[in-house]
Amino acid sequence: MSDNLNPANPILIVDDEYGILLAMETTLKMAGLNNTITCQDSRNVADILSEHKVGVVLLDLNMPHIQGEKILTIINHEFPEIPVIVVTGAIDVETAVRCMKEGAFDYVLKPVEEGRLITALVRALSFGELKQENRALKQHILTDKLESPETFKEIITQNKKMTSLFLYIESIAQTSQAVLITGETGVGKELFAKTIHDLSGLKGNFVAVNMAGLDDTVFSDTLFGHTKGAFTGADRMRQGLIEKAAGGTLFLDEIGDLSISSQVKLLRLLQEGEFLPLGQDEARKTNARIIAATHEDLFALEREGKFRKDLIFRLRTHHIQIPPLRERLDDLDLLVDNLLSDAAKELNKKVPTPPRELITLLRTYSFPGNIRELQSIVFDAVSRHKSRILSLDAFKNHIAGEQENKSITAMPNPETHSNITFAGDLPTIKQATHFLVVEAVKQSRGNQSIAAEILGISQQALSKRLKNKGLQDSIQKADKDPGISSC
Repeated sequence: MSDNLNPANPILIVDDEYGILLAMETTLKMAGLNNTITCQDSRNVADILSEHKVGVVLLDLNMPHIQGEKILTIINHEFPEIPVIVVTGAIDVETAVRCMKEGAFDYVLKPVEEGRLITALVRALSFGELKQENRALKQHILTDKLESPETFKEIITQNKKMTSLFLYIESIAQTSQAVLITGETGVGKELFAKTIHDLSGLKGNFVAVNMAGLDDTVFSDTLFGHTKGAFTGADRMRQGLIEKAAGGTLFLDEIGDLSISSQVKLLRLLQEGEFLPLGQDEARKTNARIIAATHEDLFALEREGKFRKDLIFRLRTHHIQIPPLRERLDDLDLLVDNLLSDAAKELNKKVPTPPRELITLLRTYSFPGNIRELQSIVFDAVSRHKSRILSLDAFKNHIAGEQENKSITAMPNPETHSNITFAGDLPTIKQATHFLVVEAVKQSRGNQSIAAEILGISQQALSKRLKNKGLQDSIQKADKDPGISSC
């Protein structure tokens, strides 16, 4: 049996006439729905539903042994999560109404019109997945416990926001709907996408492609491939990444960089499950799941006319917003320990001992590059490491350099802009300095060396200021009440 089955859970076709079973199965396969089970004896339906995780049932009403309406009642009571589409030749309004009241999802008349049947099936499959997601999400909310914690082992965290995301991911992982992952550069969007794929149960590959810098032709060729002779130099057929991801997941990173014309093609792929290789007129079907990621605000791009609103809604059927590192500083200890081990292993060194002040220093930094930036700093520090205790110099130099670059690039024009506003009278230079010193000592948790680094002054200059009794009183007050803001 092929691994590239669509849909993931089979469609059960129940009819006592073999010719109708064969015709319906063929119709579905031609529409790309190749995962089917046929049943000619209505007495076997309950056993099939018990043995297989069926996605939708196509049910004939008029059958020997057990009538379709009786089977519908059984399914509705014992397998309420499975949508049932009634298929019958009887044009009877009362029967239709009765079936709908009994829980039928839809009603299709024989002879079956292909378009009507496929539309009903697609809607039923989506509805079934939605019910499954809601049930899983409700279960996760009630238990607040991960079913597969080992799948998340690559994402180092103890943060509650991140744990909540894990619970949500487990709830949606096994559906076929698109997922949009957003977050700043360096937060680990591809790692999250890979985790969703691992949880999905899909047997196909996880295929990742970066959309940044791809024009429309390169986008089409990369994703959809081309036929021989499609353009000058196309001396042989090339399979696109969408086909390599068949039965699996296609991860589209930096989706915000797509051109409008490429967005139209992606929208068709999401809506119809179809694509056109370059040089081919006949559309091909795909069952690959789409996960997209971006650090951009897609709605802001839409307001600028750079991104289609309908594509946004198609992409974000499920949405995961990964918090930046500055909002999960409680993970710093775990992250640093793991990154030190990884760097030491790669550099063939012993794992160095981090100084006690390291986490305090890192907590004062905003990490615009997030996990990726922290990884880079730690690797640089370990590569320079020589003694038993890891030096803080690499960390201090990086932070000082980034803060200096930020101050140069973000220096406001005093005539047109000010980053700081005051509700009342302006503080004096002495008062402003007082506030800054208190806040720096608070952020550094009393470490004068780090506080001096934050302020951009020498430790001796800070020590001199700290001898002021009024300043000491303000610092003690801030220590007693962490909720008090010094500025």
